[in-house]
Amino acid sequence: MRAVNAIDAKVMTLTQLLARVAAWRATGKTIAFTNGCFDILHEGHVFSLGAAAKEADYLVVGVNSDNSVKKLKGPDRPVNNEHSRALILANLSLTDAVVVFDEDTPQQLITAILPDVLVKGGDYTIEQIVGSKEVIANGGRVVINPIVAGFSTTGIIQHIKQSYS
Repeated sequence: MRAVNAIDAKVMTLTQLLARVAAWRATGKTIAFTNGCFDILHEGHVFSLGAAAKEADYLVVGVNSDNSVKKLKGPDRPVNNEHSRALILANLSLTDAVVVFDEDTPQQLITAILPDVLVKGGDYTIEQIVGSKEVIANGGRVVINPIVAGFSTTGIIQHIKQSYS
């Protein structure tokens, strides 16, 4: 039996997410959090999300809003709107909750959730990761996963433009 209705329910407001996180914690479960634009989902994203999901019982994914993506990536982005990006992420079996945030960074979201594990992909140091101080001060940990070489949304967009110009 397919749980199609459960997919839509994975996309939550912050209020809904906080209630869900409290319920998970009441049963002794751990929460991992990661975030990104996820504009055109690719293998690098899937690797990163899979690695994040292995860090705790539940994975919460923060998705930059359309306005936030425009500020970070430029006026031609996002390619896919926030509803589409959140829905695609919710369809992945390894995600348990998806929440869209409008700020430039997920600082407020991370502070509200205080995940047990904060996961980022890239060449960051823990000190550079937004929310790391709060998560560590709350007894959590920060994990930095490597980037999968050769996969980026910007690269995909450039390839498409070159192919059709």
